[in-house]
Formats: sequence, C-alpha cells, structure tokens
Amino acid sequence: MLRTSLRTAAAPAGIGRRAASTIALKYSNAVFSAALKKSAADLDKVQSELNAISTTIKNTPQLDSFVSNPTLSLSDRVIGLQALFKQAETVTPKKAPLSDITKNLFSVLSENGRLTEAEGVIEGFNELVAVHKGELTVTITSAAPLPKDAQTRLEGTLKQSQAAQAAKTVKVVNKVNPSILGGLIVDFGEKSIDLSVASRVGKLNSLLQQSV
Repeated sequence: MLRTSLRTAAAPAGIGRRAASTIALKYSNAVFSAALKKSAADLDKVQSELNAISTTIKNTPQLDSFVSNPTLSLSDRVIGLQALFKQAETVTPKKAPLSDITKNLFSVLSENGRLTEAEGVIEGFNELVAVHKGELTVTITSAAPLPKDAQTRLEGTLKQSQAAQAAKTVKVVNKVNPSILGGLIVDFGEKSIDLSVASRVGKLNSLLQQSV
C-alpha cells in the first residue's frame, strides 16, 4: 500500500515548507494516506512510532550517523534499520513492535537512498496529522527562553489571530536559537513573522552594500 501511495502522492501546498524538502513531503503524504486509510487508531500509532524513531535518532549518535550516510551497502542498511527499529520500540508508549506501515516507510527510504530525508518526512507527517485534526502549533523562536509572563502575553495575542480561532486546538511552543541574536520569529499555519535582530542586521547590511 505504501509503495503504491509513493507513486501517486502529491504534497499539499504550504505543508512543511520551512523544514522538509519536496521529496520528503512525498513520503510524508504517502505514509499519512496509508495510515489514515486503515483507521484513526493506526494514524495515532504511526505518529507515536515516527516520533519515537525521531527521538532515537537524535539521542543515539551511531543511528544518527547511520541515517546520515547515503553510501552504506545494502547489508549495512538492513542491519542499521533493524537496530533503529529495536531501539525505537523501547521508547514507544507501550514498547510494542513497530507497525508494518512504519517499517515499510523506512525500508522504502533505505531502498531509494533517502534515509537522509527521515527527519523531514517525520516533520511533514506531523504537520499533516495536525491539519487533519484541526490543530495549530504556533512556534515562537527566541534567542533565549522567554520569561513566563512574556510568553503568556504572546500566547493571548496569538490566540486572537484568525488562524488560531479557526483551529480546534492551539499549542504554543517556545524554541531557543541564539543565532537570531534577539527579537522573535513566529511561525503559525502558513505564515512566518520574522522580528529577529539577525534579520534586521541582514537587511541593514544589504542596504549598506547597495549604497556603496
């Protein structure tokens, strides 16, 4: 089913545009469609499994190197996938064996030399599930963790937006990225508002270069 979906899947416009490639979104759409066709419970199970795999990759240097290396032989990829599946099963909520849908997804990624797209595939899948469930995640990126009162005020303002009011549930997440220097970047729905110091410095540098 998943292999058939991959031949016909088309990524919805706007989904995952900041994080995942067009190729990754093709796989995201295929696994989302395959899980949804089975049942809502299967969709939730696959999401839980993919997030467990994402956590496993991030927390295990050897597995991170495995998915990041497109030059591995077929036998090495088979061994690596078995290790990935076994480790991921230990962090799923019920520590149950991974579903065929999840295993087939990673087998196809491996066969096509696309394991490097795994993180983008998972991010795209999560966005598709959020849209399906009417969930909106608002991501506030700041150079340092926001004070609680500042985040609360921002949440109140953001929840008054049209996108937030159209959603069934709204989740606000604060991500820290020191490279933005200061200010904020707010991502929600298909919109991104860049109020960072780094952005303003970049625009200033561009203007200065144009005036020379």
